[in-house]
Amino acid sequence: MKEFGLAFAPLAPLWLIAVFAALAAVVVAAAFFLRRRGAVLRALLFLALLGALVNPSLVEEKREPLRDVVALVLDHSASQDFGDRRAQTEAARAELAQALKKLEHVDVRFIDAGGEAEGEDGTKLFSALNAGLADVAPSRVGAVIMVTDGQVHDIPSSLAAANLKAPLHVLVTGNAEERDRRIELVEAPRFGLIGKDITFTIKVEETNGPGDPVAVTVRRDGDVVTRVLAQPGEPVKIPLRLVHGGKSVLEFDAEPMAGELTEINNKAVATVEGIRDHLKILLVSGEPNPGERSWRNLLKSDANVELVHFTILRPPEKQDVTPLRELALIAFPTAELFGRKIVDFDLIVFDRYSNMGLLPPAYFDNIVRYVRDGGALAIVAGPDFSQADGLFYTPMGDVVPARPNGDLVETPFRAALTEIGKRHPVTRDLPGGQSAPPGWSQWFRLVKAAPERGASVLSGPDDAPLLVLSREGKGRVALLLTDQMWLWARGFEGGGPYEDLMRRTAHWLMKEPELEEEALRATAHGRDLTLERQTLGDRSGPIHLVAPSGKAQDVTPAQAAPGLFRAQLKAREFGLYRASQGDLKALVNVGPENPLEYRDVVSTTEKLRPLAEASGGSARRIGAPGTTAINMPRVVAMGDSPVYAGADFIGVRRTESSVARGVKLTPLAIGWFGLLMLLGALVAAWTWEGRRGRADNAS
Repeated sequence: MKEFGLAFAPLAPLWLIAVFAALAAVVVAAAFFLRRRGAVLRALLFLALLGALVNPSLVEEKREPLRDVVALVLDHSASQDFGDRRAQTEAARAELAQALKKLEHVDVRFIDAGGEAEGEDGTKLFSALNAGLADVAPSRVGAVIMVTDGQVHDIPSSLAAANLKAPLHVLVTGNAEERDRRIELVEAPRFGLIGKDITFTIKVEETNGPGDPVAVTVRRDGDVVTRVLAQPGEPVKIPLRLVHGGKSVLEFDAEPMAGELTEINNKAVATVEGIRDHLKILLVSGEPNPGERSWRNLLKSDANVELVHFTILRPPEKQDVTPLRELALIAFPTAELFGRKIVDFDLIVFDRYSNMGLLPPAYFDNIVRYVRDGGALAIVAGPDFSQADGLFYTPMGDVVPARPNGDLVETPFRAALTEIGKRHPVTRDLPGGQSAPPGWSQWFRLVKAAPERGASVLSGPDDAPLLVLSREGKGRVALLLTDQMWLWARGFEGGGPYEDLMRRTAHWLMKEPELEEEALRATAHGRDLTLERQTLGDRSGPIHLVAPSGKAQDVTPAQAAPGLFRAQLKAREFGLYRASQGDLKALVNVGPENPLEYRDVVSTTEKLRPLAEASGGSARRIGAPGTTAINMPRVVAMGDSPVYAGADFIGVRRTESSVARGVKLTPLAIGWFGLLMLLGALVAAWTWEGRRGRADNAS
């Protein structure tokens, strides 16, 4: 195919040619006005001179026609797995490939979109289209055909935003009789105070549903906490309480509807971080000792701690005639603290306290009840712990995990991790604890006791228990059988990890999930799923893992550290995974908590219809209820037209695109030599005309 055109290569600047043309026009016009001889010749010479200055050339192009490109975008997103959509998509692909093959000069680009490897935030067909046509000029695109369920989440606002210059045809899978029920989280807090209610707002939506109230089951960490009725389309507020720190997984499960597309969007998931408002701690100190200041300093250094310090500044055995009412600056509210308000404390610490008759037995009974009902108690034992007035011989002895035998060790020693201590999360990673001997300073006193229950995680001379952690009813008790912790705090012989040990012990007592000695955890980063089994045992059995689809497998973790076993795997599905081993369970959500892909799964032509019709194309269904058969339109080639679709056909625009394979230039001007000849002719004509004019005047 040949095409012809003109090209110009001026011999002088354009402004100079324009000035010359203007002067020539004035001269020629004057000549004609004055009826001078040679005016026509002069005009022709000026035109020839201007033509020579612009230096025109005839351009002959040899062009090769280009084939039109038709983009066939196939939606392979997760929502296409519902009903017969996947089979309809494959059938449409086969028919379109055959129909487009019959058209001359058409290249088909098959673009698969919405697969696993793509993003997690919905179906993005237009992003895939742009990537698939990145090497094709928009003018070469004859049509874009999308086979999809219509649930597309990156629809451009206009044809200009889509950079679309071809008709868009949308062929929708599924059928018009689909029904589905889904639940939506309208309001979902990300943080909440432990022990306080937080409010979630949910809404149940239905397509082709009965519209009756729907039962919604609410679970916290896998356990049912409440059930509510929700009217479809109306928001419902649900108050829930967080019972522990760290992450809590909340599930809102709407009752399934008969005949609905899928139940996967009947569930909404929210992960909430439980935080403590203020830690309220009661520190009960015996007679003043160097360790008392260490506890107080540590607790007061945390702005989140509200500390109540009950201390004995004057022991009862110190007798004088001063009345007791004059020894205290203010009356200490012992009856209130150890009575009805004891349940307000997150932790009670007894630091070298001995029973000196200041607290009646009823108060100790209250403390025992407080622990068994879920409270936290720490006891720092001094020499008086093994004596008759020690705490073990009060009613509190019922929850003290070790019995003193009356002996006191007062020789230098280094605390060491026991075999259980090497696996317990409170002590496993203590800095310096893995070396032999441990890399921390010596202590000089230990109260000998025989453990009756719990786990001894630190030991002293001759493997005597030093730190015993025990569960008592719903609560927990920590017993430290030395009052020498202050040596670490003051850096004696390099000190030791006293802050780490004291903080971890306190957090274990208050049931922080990260410090549970028997625990199953699951975390996800992208599609990387990690399962961890924390145990005081020396091995872990398999972990039962259930995927969102219900597919189950057993995963055996490998040892990552003493008492810690870990398994890592790739998650193939998005959604809530459930891990369990015996009575232990863990939940983790992979991907978005409530994926955009599943929020609305009913097929539709309406979302893409405005853009398709604006391009001259159309949006239509190809599926029918209860069958994989499809009703496909004819595919025809068309010239330029405002509309490229009809009741039974879709059109492919003929773009007439081509590419130049060769160019031939044929100069039409006479070059510089010819230009000089023209100038000479112009001067000669002017001279001759002047002589003739003078001769005529003389005659």
